Amino acid sequence: MTRLTWEPITLHFRTPFRVSYGTSETRRAHWLRLADDEGWGEGTIPPYYGISDASMAAVWDAAARRTDPFPDDPAAVAAWLAADPAIAAGPAPARAALDLALHDRLGRRAGLPLHALLGLPAPRPLPTSFTLGIDEPEVMAQQAAELVGRSVIKLKLGATDGRDADRVAAVRAARPDATLYVDANAGWSPEAAVGHIERLAALGVALIEQPVAKDDIAGMGFVQRHVAVPVVADESLQTLADVDRLAAAGVGGINLKLMKVGGLGPGLAVLRRARELGMGVMLGCMIETAVGATAMAHLMGLADWLDLDAPWLVADDPFDGLTYDDAGRVHVPDRPGIGVVRQEESHAKTQRTPSSEF
Repeated sequence: MTRLTWEPITLHFRTPFRVSYGTSETRRAHWLRLADDEGWGEGTIPPYYGISDASMAAVWDAAARRTDPFPDDPAAVAAWLAADPAIAAGPAPARAALDLALHDRLGRRAGLPLHALLGLPAPRPLPTSFTLGIDEPEVMAQQAAELVGRSVIKLKLGATDGRDADRVAAVRAARPDATLYVDANAGWSPEAAVGHIERLAALGVALIEQPVAKDDIAGMGFVQRHVAVPVVADESLQTLADVDRLAAAGVGGINLKLMKVGGLGPGLAVLRRARELGMGVMLGCMIETAVGATAMAHLMGLADWLDLDAPWLVADDPFDGLTYDDAGRVHVPDRPGIGVVRQEESHAKTQRTPSSEF
């Protein structure tokens, strides 16, 4: 029997999603399954990271060929992955898929949700940001007004038309009650970023994500020194070593994503190092399914900010996992492992037994 399989899934956005890199209507995800559905994982990454499906499949092929037992302890997962050079040198989202599936397997076997398996604090419900792609100011304002009960809104900026401040002003007028985050997706120069952020801070923006190019760590620090709101690194954070470089530059926080760093093991190492260095921690996700987003939600007990809205942005997520309550807070399912099931399984159970879950 094949010890693991994977399949691509095409996810469709609820509305076309525009960021500084371009506009998308779909995203390809990969669902990885251990034999007999002992554990599930996900490997998903945006095209602008330049990681091919073939390079990820090569990692999963290598894992499928192995005959040694899967690890029986979470502490052994990293060593199991590192034992095969073809896996260890593979792209981060491919390693993340294996890491998640192995942890999910252990949680299911132990009958423990992922956070308990890892000895982490219980995930206290926190509000997540809900993201609006770049659009005309009036369109973004209307979209924000429709986010009833969503207390945190993240605005994608970095357009080249000079109207970013107009977009924020329009959203602020539509939602004077909301906490606003801004994500420029590396769309500004350091000097321009400082000017933009000074104007945006007057509109009550509480956090700025990745204002400058991902390799410009010094530029990230320059921006942070000149603005009062936290500057949070996203694309600039891809390895544990990046945490030290960002902290040395004076950057205020990181956006941790499992697909960037290679899964839960590396993710927890990054999180703990950021904490040691006094940095704020946002838990984020790519546009991915509930498999990856729910795995990340199990770390909520260690986070300052959440950006786990991918299942909301996607119109056809095949999985049921984390949920959002009427205040926009994230809740993790009370099931072993990651706790994700197929949507049809969840619906069938709901029909059989009325549930009080959000």
